[in-house]
Amino acid sequence: MAQETEIKLRISPDALSTLRNHPLLQERLQGDWTTGTLYNQYYDTVNRELAAARVALRVRRDGEQFIQTLKSSGQSVAGLSERSEWDWTVDAAALDLTLLDDSCWPASLAPLDKLNLLPVFTTDFQRTKAMLQWERDGEKVDVEVALDQGTVVADGREEPICELELELRAGPPAALLELAVTLAEDVALMPCDISKAERGYRLFDPASYDLRLDAHDWSVDTRVDQVIATAGWQLLGHTQRLAEQYRFSGQWKLFRELLTNLTSLRAFFGVFDLALPRSAAQPFTPALDQLIANWRPLVLSGWADDEDGRAAREQAPQLFEQAVADPRWGQLFIGLALWLHTAGWTANRPPRGERVGELPLPRWLLAAVAREIQELRVPHHNDPDSDISEWMDQQPRLNRLHFLLAHFRDQLQVSEPDRLFGELNKLQALLEQYPLVDEELRPGLLTALRKQGQRLRKLNAWRELNS
Repeated sequence: MAQETEIKLRISPDALSTLRNHPLLQERLQGDWTTGTLYNQYYDTVNRELAAARVALRVRRDGEQFIQTLKSSGQSVAGLSERSEWDWTVDAAALDLTLLDDSCWPASLAPLDKLNLLPVFTTDFQRTKAMLQWERDGEKVDVEVALDQGTVVADGREEPICELELELRAGPPAALLELAVTLAEDVALMPCDISKAERGYRLFDPASYDLRLDAHDWSVDTRVDQVIATAGWQLLGHTQRLAEQYRFSGQWKLFRELLTNLTSLRAFFGVFDLALPRSAAQPFTPALDQLIANWRPLVLSGWADDEDGRAAREQAPQLFEQAVADPRWGQLFIGLALWLHTAGWTANRPPRGERVGELPLPRWLLAAVAREIQELRVPHHNDPDSDISEWMDQQPRLNRLHFLLAHFRDQLQVSEPDRLFGELNKLQALLEQYPLVDEELRPGLLTALRKQGQRLRKLNAWRELNS
């Protein structure tokens, strides 16, 4: 059994040769590139019981050699995955069930009759690979770089494969991310949190690809630095899964959800006070702001059930493809993964930031929400209509409140935090509608905004946070 640590990155076919000749790869190359075709047959039961247990089982033909591989469930964020893997050389392109004993077979699948395992899909591709070697802080790093191009075929459907795989053979995982960040400066790379096996299963059932990481249970003992790390990985992972699934399906609702998640990610950088200084967020916030500014008008227009709305929805795939074909996409999200992996927000932060990072979640959360609530410009019945621009300017603050309450309100020590969250969401929805409604409908919407402001001010939670 080995621990597999690798990063998968989508790449365009046109960029494969550019990447192969990249100066950094040439500098670290050990030996020559080799090319061969890998034929892979995956197995499961009719009811996809291995997939449900997040286990992959295949037999691969590599030249004259046959290799049976079992991969256990693992974790993957921003293309970087870690999972256990067992490999055996076998005599033919068929399963050897005697190898699948208790030393590797998951206990959750113990009742499964292995005789029910059947071929379910194939992933056949040409792999061009080489070994890289360098030193990082005095430690030797060995990485296998592979350029894969081919096809996944399942149930008469197929999907192309074109990706870069970087597999760590020796050294720290951060070395993989550092290498990927450097390559992303010159080549458009899209972090890919889906394995070839998951792509096969997705061809059977598009909903089989899980869009979310496992939810985290926060506690009163959770410290702010842990909140930053865990929430950051959750947001990054969800963003990449939404992007991957939208690329595959083109479903409009996924594009909307992707924008919502990007907005939450942007809010994430603005709520932790000096525990996450602005200087630490600077490598990421301008790119996020640009993506959000490019996509938000389209999403808002796309709500309309008219010609303009249909045009917006039809334009979304093109806008998305332009974004992921730009090297800045990989620079942003691979860079963010490296930043999270190395706790980059803690570098050179001031002493007060260190103290905030050690605060327990409930204490920090109460102060963070109170600060945003006290500075929130809420519509009032005495406000003139001209104040609408000031209300609209509250969107970033409402986004930060949405992030805080969506993720942590169970730890917020005020009355009825769920109700506060709901009423703030209603205010935000009304503000988002304003630019979209016809001129004759705006007076009614202004009235609704003032009434919603009154509802908020009457909440016990509002009064407690403003006291």
